[in-house]
Amino acid sequence: QVQLVESGGGLVQPGGSLRLSCAASGSIFIIGAMAWYRQAPGKQRELVASIGISGGTNYAGSVKGRFTISRDNPKRTVYLQMNRLEPDDTAVYYCNVYSGGRGYWGQGTQVTVSS
Repeated sequence: QVQLVESGGGLVQPGGSLRLSCAASGSIFIIGAMAWYRQAPGKQRELVASIGISGGTNYAGSVKGRFTISRDNPKRTVYLQMNRLEPDDTAVYYCNVYSGGRGYWGQGTQVTVSS
């Protein structure tokens, strides 16, 4: 089993920045792709960014140029640096980690962008 603990969410004004972290622990042999998703009220969960085991990244068009995903393999942690935040970025953000042939989800962390 893999446990994921997220941190870093909160309330921020438009134009501000936040950094999310997600640390994996438990019975882990190899961690594959790591990703961040988000779900706004009344909307489906969507992929925000992903990073492969070798560091290749992929971003949703709405966040490209503003968000940066990174990973620290020895620490089994994935990060999401969010800059120039907009009210439409308000959502619960979830990390997802692929290991041992399946994906695991974090508990989610709320990000609210409001003045």
